[in-house]
Amino acid sequence: MKDSGSGSKLIALVGPAGAGKTSLAEAILFAAGAIPRLGAVRQGNSIGDATPEARARGGSTELNLMRFHWMDDNYVLLDIPGSPGFAADGRLALATADLALVVIDPDPARAPQVEPVLRQLEALGVPHAVFVNKIDQARGTIEELLEALQPMGDAAFVARQIPIRSGEQIDGFVDLALERAYHYRPGQPSERIAMPASIQAIEASARFHMLEQLADHDDILLEQLLSDEIPDLDLVFGDLTREMAAGQAVPLLFGSALNGFGVRRLLKMLRHDTPAMEETAKRLGIDEGTAQVFKIMNGSTVGRLALLRLFGGPAAEAAELTDGEGRLLRAGALFALQGLSATKLKAIERGDVVGVAKLDGVRAGDRLSITGKRTAAARPWEKATLNCALTLSVRDHKDEVLLSSAVGKLVEEDAGLDWSPDEWSQDMLIRGVTDEHLAMALDRLKRRYGVDISTRPPATAYRETIRKAVTQRGRHKKQSGGHGQFGDVVLEVRPLDRDQGFQFGERITGGAIPKQWIPAVELGVRDAMMKGPLGFPVVDVAVTLVDGSFHSVDSSELAFRLAGRLAMAEALAGGTPYLLEPFAQVSIMAPGSATSRITSSLAAKRGQLLGIAPRDGWSRWDVIEMLLPGAELHGLEAELRSLSQGMAHFEAAFDHFAEVNPKAASGIIQKRLEPA
Repeated sequence: MKDSGSGSKLIALVGPAGAGKTSLAEAILFAAGAIPRLGAVRQGNSIGDATPEARARGGSTELNLMRFHWMDDNYVLLDIPGSPGFAADGRLALATADLALVVIDPDPARAPQVEPVLRQLEALGVPHAVFVNKIDQARGTIEELLEALQPMGDAAFVARQIPIRSGEQIDGFVDLALERAYHYRPGQPSERIAMPASIQAIEASARFHMLEQLADHDDILLEQLLSDEIPDLDLVFGDLTREMAAGQAVPLLFGSALNGFGVRRLLKMLRHDTPAMEETAKRLGIDEGTAQVFKIMNGSTVGRLALLRLFGGPAAEAAELTDGEGRLLRAGALFALQGLSATKLKAIERGDVVGVAKLDGVRAGDRLSITGKRTAAARPWEKATLNCALTLSVRDHKDEVLLSSAVGKLVEEDAGLDWSPDEWSQDMLIRGVTDEHLAMALDRLKRRYGVDISTRPPATAYRETIRKAVTQRGRHKKQSGGHGQFGDVVLEVRPLDRDQGFQFGERITGGAIPKQWIPAVELGVRDAMMKGPLGFPVVDVAVTLVDGSFHSVDSSELAFRLAGRLAMAEALAGGTPYLLEPFAQVSIMAPGSATSRITSSLAAKRGQLLGIAPRDGWSRWDVIEMLLPGAELHGLEAELRSLSQGMAHFEAAFDHFAEVNPKAASGIIQKRLEPA
């Protein structure tokens, strides 16, 4: 990329799924001359959404990077997926952006879908503007849209344009700052026209309202308005730029990505109003000469790449880098990314975003220095809540190592994935944000690495315990020539109150069992508790070793462990065992319009409502607190999203175990006995 001397501008495209972010990116690239023709997501020929997984789903499944040069400035676009399942892939990258462009639908009824994005940008402190896409399909008014958006953030939503209508059709706009009218021309720059007489009064009122909003943070402008003075244009444009950068105002523009409407006007706004890279570095606490790594890519034609933004520079291939531990690394080849295409670079300039090869020990979130100084530690970044999980297994045991390596690479490059053992069953689980997200990961796993796998839902952490106390003898005796095996124990086993776990003690007198073998008895007891008579781990029991006997020659640690296991197994069988199921406390964040549907649905799943409260700081969102059986958590994310236009999500934590009613317990036990 040609260096303008001020560094590349990094623009993030964010917004709900289906708003048209990738189409807008394509329109920007075409308008700037970076691509010779306008591709389309639906036709499968866009620069973004080019992976097989994205093509198959008709939408973004991973972060896309695109580059262009326009009017002496270099730009990098971050196209961040809008679907909640895939958005985590761009979360760390988003923090490095100079400006976020929030792409939304013009329908005011769909405005609530954008609130999670707006709240995230506020939390990160990323300056942002709104581009209302598909304006040619608008049915509501800009005023209604602004009214719907305003409660969703602390900053004022400021309309920089108003539409010009011909009947029901929007065919142009008025730039309120310049007080100029324009007519849309598909695929071409808008044509400046005389201000229509029918809109002059509306334009005057809308412009005055815009100036009033800006004057809330500018005393000079406020004084001019009170004195009926015509504000200087430099002051107006300066306020628009400054207040957006400070998070005091969110400018709103509109157009149509598919038709090219408003795209060049948007480019002008990006050129003049995007905050400087130095402001982004200050927000992140990044020093000059530091690179922020925000993603790892595997499986590309150029191998493993660390995607990073360089604050400062320039830097060349083979440059020495210093990580946060003070270790020296050497940069491999440098690549500029344009969708799936990678072009090798000799050097990178300040503010640029590139892929760097051969940084094998580097992970997303790391910071590297090109100055030789140890970098400041990166701030902790919020990770996605992973509510969906599957147990993976290979059909051929020879592929187990391949599976572990392949999944590890997927997890490395996707912040929304995890691969770790289940705390209850110890099965290896792949976890993701949504069911759709997991399905995409499995598609990618098969396509890239060819691993033949099978999946099943995670096992529910059922447990069992006993109703009554039992005293049981266990004797292990074996003679087969030479030294035999002999261990003899008597256990008192009694139930404990719920969630008391396991207790072991002894009341051995007279040396009935030597002290050195008592720990072996406890190990045997624990062995038996791993799988009780109903087929599940045992909890909430107290075991006391009260008596036994030993043989001076044949007794051993192994013999007493086996005796303890035998006694405990028989005691559990005789203690009237029954089944327990886990309950989780679930916090559901949902738009208020979906609250009643969600509570009704979960009540049918034996959910116990604990309370409903407004979500702090959010507009018309609720937090629903419930207790829910653990068996109902699988598939809950998908159900909640289906009940809330894709917006609700939940967080869950284990709360307690409770007895399963006998009829349901019988079915669970029977299913456990069925062959896999």
